[in-house]
Amino acid sequence: MNTAEIRVEVAPELALFVPHARRTGTHPLAVDGVSTLGHVIESLGVPLTEVGALEVDGRQVPAGHVPTAGESVSVRAVRRPQQVPGAPLRFLLDVHLGTLARRLRLLGVDTAYESTDIGDPALSARSAAEKRVLLSRDRGLLRRRELWAGAYVYSTSPDDQLHDVLDRFIPELRPWTRCTACNGLLRKATKEEVADQLKGGTQKSYDVFAQCTECGRAYWKGAHHQQLEAIVERALAEFA
Repeated sequence: MNTAEIRVEVAPELALFVPHARRTGTHPLAVDGVSTLGHVIESLGVPLTEVGALEVDGRQVPAGHVPTAGESVSVRAVRRPQQVPGAPLRFLLDVHLGTLARRLRLLGVDTAYESTDIGDPALSARSAAEKRVLLSRDRGLLRRRELWAGAYVYSTSPDDQLHDVLDRFIPELRPWTRCTACNGLLRKATKEEVADQLKGGTQKSYDVFAQCTECGRAYWKGAHHQQLEAIVERALAEFA
């Protein structure tokens, strides 16, 4: 079997995916003359969802390129803002990103989310069927071939996660238009229409309500509204 070598340099933005010894500079890597460059890069730990351009000896090549001995490869990060052609921009989040899902919905971004773990095959199939960008911190999930599109979530902090997604994709923001529980669209509602969901104090103190057209959940400017409003104002100030 051919064990020829190529030389690979990974962009600094992608360094966290590769072993420490490969995080800076150019390093040799054995190739077999059969595997594609995309497969080779993934074998290093870099999800292709995070790769922008692949350059071989200074020229851009597709992930299907089969590298040969002596080639020099540069792995670039995705350019921001990232364009996702082929469908309206909308997201699907895995079970570990519930807070991020609620915040995206708060901003009016179409965001599907399952609160139970439906498994990688089902998630990737839903991404393909509904043409949604799958957001996850699971590198293995992002390597599944049936994915329509995906993106790695780099932080564990909800604030940083939200900023990263908005910065990467620049989705249209329409705050207060989606249900944070189910992603359905909201409509104005009267107090009488949502009375069965109101406790005595709420019924006396509030007069402006919205209701989800899908699950029926009622919304009003309650105790946590200032905190939510701060999230919305920060997002609009930077990304609207």
